[in-house]
Amino acid sequence: MAPDLPCDGDGVCMVCRAPPPEAEVVNCHTCTTPWHAGCLSKPPETLAAVADWQCPDCSPLDDGGAALPAAAVYASGEKSDLISAVWAIEADASLTEREKAKRRQALVSGKKVVEEEEEEEEEEEGGKKKRKKAEGGDDVLDLLDEKFNCSFCLQLPERPVTTPCGHNFCLKCFQKWVGQGKHTCAKCRFSIPPKMVSQPRINSALVVAIRMAKAAKSATSGGQTNVYHFIRNESRPEKAFTTERAKKAGKANACSGQIFVTIAPDHFGPILAENDPKRNLGVLVGEMWEDRMECRQWGAHFPHVAGIAGQSDYGAQSVALSGGYEDDEDHGDWFLYTGSGGRDLSGNKRTNKEQAFDQKFEKLNAALRVSCLKGYPVRVVRSHKEKRSSYAPESGVRYDGIYRIEKCWQKVGVQGYKVCRYLFVRCDNEPAPWTSDEHGDQPRPLPSVKELNSATDITERKESPAWDFDVKHGWRWVKSPPTSRKPVTSSDTDGKKGGRKAVRHAHKLSVRERLLKEFSCLLCRKVMTQPLTTPCGHNFCKSCLLEAFADKSFVRERICEGGRTLRAQKIVKRCPSCSTDISDFLWNPQVNRDLMDLIESLEDKTEEEKVEQQIEDDTSEEGCSSANDTEEAAEEATDVQDIKLNKEESDNLENGMLDAAEGDSQVNVLGEKDGAEDTIDLTNSELSCKRKNHLACRRGVKRTRNSESQ
Repeated sequence: MAPDLPCDGDGVCMVCRAPPPEAEVVNCHTCTTPWHAGCLSKPPETLAAVADWQCPDCSPLDDGGAALPAAAVYASGEKSDLISAVWAIEADASLTEREKAKRRQALVSGKKVVEEEEEEEEEEEGGKKKRKKAEGGDDVLDLLDEKFNCSFCLQLPERPVTTPCGHNFCLKCFQKWVGQGKHTCAKCRFSIPPKMVSQPRINSALVVAIRMAKAAKSATSGGQTNVYHFIRNESRPEKAFTTERAKKAGKANACSGQIFVTIAPDHFGPILAENDPKRNLGVLVGEMWEDRMECRQWGAHFPHVAGIAGQSDYGAQSVALSGGYEDDEDHGDWFLYTGSGGRDLSGNKRTNKEQAFDQKFEKLNAALRVSCLKGYPVRVVRSHKEKRSSYAPESGVRYDGIYRIEKCWQKVGVQGYKVCRYLFVRCDNEPAPWTSDEHGDQPRPLPSVKELNSATDITERKESPAWDFDVKHGWRWVKSPPTSRKPVTSSDTDGKKGGRKAVRHAHKLSVRERLLKEFSCLLCRKVMTQPLTTPCGHNFCKSCLLEAFADKSFVRERICEGGRTLRAQKIVKRCPSCSTDISDFLWNPQVNRDLMDLIESLEDKTEEEKVEQQIEDDTSEEGCSSANDTEEAAEEATDVQDIKLNKEESDNLENGMLDAAEGDSQVNVLGEKDGAEDTIDLTNSELSCKRKNHLACRRGVKRTRNSESQ
């Protein structure tokens, strides 16, 4: 006789090797395993028995080999420990189905469910909630997790992109979505502008918020934290200046301002706090400047026109991405950079977009190749002039951290001439400005570059790089940095104390207050009300943005000289923070509901904290006032005792029993409120003065009495 076997995972009976009909499938009451009733040696006889049927694996057998029902098993006492424990859990009416499943899983896995352990877990959860309330880090991250999850990957957006309808996506998810030809929002089907489809912009305010919340969560969990400084460009240093001899307005003929850092012009690597006497911060990743002249003042990239800073036999220290060559490709963490040269700059030409001859590995191109061979760190700044990149800032110049050149080669460019190409890969300990990560870069495999298949003169590094990753210390110099060949020129600057004070003041703010400060309108500089997110990634109050264009219509009617009406012309309305046309967006601006809910939640919690703090302050003031009342009562008691003392002294003087007092005297006075003894020290001179005055009064009284009696 074949043994009793259940159905497998595909629903096929392991005895007859065929899927049984649904009417012949019975499930075990204990383990819920499906069985083929037709292949069982002792199938259930009635429908009532099917509901309480136990499979041969879960039910013991009687002497005849038949399975005993559950009631008989309880009565016989012939049950294993595991089965009895499962039945006990099933019989416990105080447990929910979820709790029963949890306890059954614990039994099967060999773990014991103890009430004490559950109480400890509850205590730990209560402690975590208290810590969340005290620090305000986890609940902020929870709010962000509820409001700003990407609709595709259901995670906090990595390099977030906000559509005009107010929904947030990861940059990669968004590009994959629009790459399929879908130009509507994946959440509400609102139309996405063509400009945003081709050039999506990262929402920098949301990046700052997510990163700040993650940093606060790591602080509450007790892990190692990094203090992140976010530059808001509110305080500007001295700017570049022009003289009376300047031929052109603006900064075309401007002179560079003061150099605020103490690094040499050929300094490699990041600019640390020790090289920043003005602020004692160093040049921070994500720091922005108005233009290249101001960037030069902080040493991130010294040339204010050239895109490469370096020496042909020494190496390159920094590069600038400003959209100078059509061949450039920017992918954020890595990019393909085109060298300099190949253009006709004869005469008085500063720039020329047309290439006239091939580029060669010489001068500044040779400097980049030296940095590639040696593995030197290269500082990278991005300019708003790079319009084709999603990682470029909307305005000004931004420092994006340290990169390393992994390969360089030559290829035929878009304009038909050879260009020098360089593969830059990011390797900085600080997170990039466009990512919400709280940690820096990790070593990553090199990306695959298709143009290498047809490239010539390929150069790769064969020796170990000078700037490399260490597990304990992160990215750092593993070899001695090259010695500077130029002197350091710097001067004493003012404001060092004020800069430190401002940083300390910033750290006093709570996480919620700092987040609210980041969610400020770019027009009124206050926390946004009814926030609008433009297609270019800027955030404004709805009233502020509409008021800025209140005096402008959307179209302009045109009439020719003969009176014939021409087609209406569209009026361009540019974003207040960049040059993007947002006239289509202003037709029907959609409030960013997720951002508005987050701001309201942060404001409510911040107000609750202020109320609680005010209550604590009032309580402490009441304690201080009660202490002051006690001191005043003690002083009143002292005055009363002084009067008593003067009366006793006068009586002693009148009776001739007063002795001269020398040295200091101490009088113990009993307080009326708290019963504490306060010691009052009176000097010999003070006491003698009181006694002499009182004695003179008594003598005057006696003389008056004698004169009246005579």
